[in-house]
Amino acid sequence: MEKERELTILDIDLDDFIKKLESLGAIKQGEFLQRRYVFDVKPVNPNKWIRLRTNGKKTTLTIKEIKDKNAIEGTNELEIVVDDLDKTKEILKELGYESRNYQENYRRIYLLNNTEISIDSWPLIPTYAEIEGKTNEDVESVLKLVNTKNYKVTTFDVESIYREIYGIDIMKVKELKFGENNHESMLEHN
Repeated sequence: MEKERELTILDIDLDDFIKKLESLGAIKQGEFLQRRYVFDVKPVNPNKWIRLRTNGKKTTLTIKEIKDKNAIEGTNELEIVVDDLDKTKEILKELGYESRNYQENYRRIYLLNNTEISIDSWPLIPTYAEIEGKTNEDVESVLKLVNTKNYKVTTFDVESIYREIYGIDIMKVKELKFGENNHESMLEHN
């Protein structure tokens, strides 16, 4: 498994943050409504799970494992690109895996200094940004450039952000998604 190196900047002001990225020369890579199914591994391990995710252009199957939620490189992941969300979900079901929940979020991706910045809007919580790079130094360097408002920064994964920052246990939410027309309005926001 490879180490994922990322920090999350919580509760950002979306318009200000995008203006800051653009002023630094960040290049927009795209905007996506991401849909994902989350499966428990066997035996169940609260720090390890399977994620099947699509953004409409790319679909991936990933095993994620949290080793230290307080470290930039605290999550390991093993990922493969698959070409069909529904067929992959069906294969997982045939192997005995039932999704524990369905989740969606809206993601805008920028590239700055060879480091990816994802601005994520999720249901029920404020928008945040993730900085993911090849090294801890890359992540910390970009953080210094973009976090001029001194937003709160964490290394928590999505589930921990919901639970520990906002008091919402998404493990108990079968479908975490936007309202009927919310994702269309998210797609129109620039």
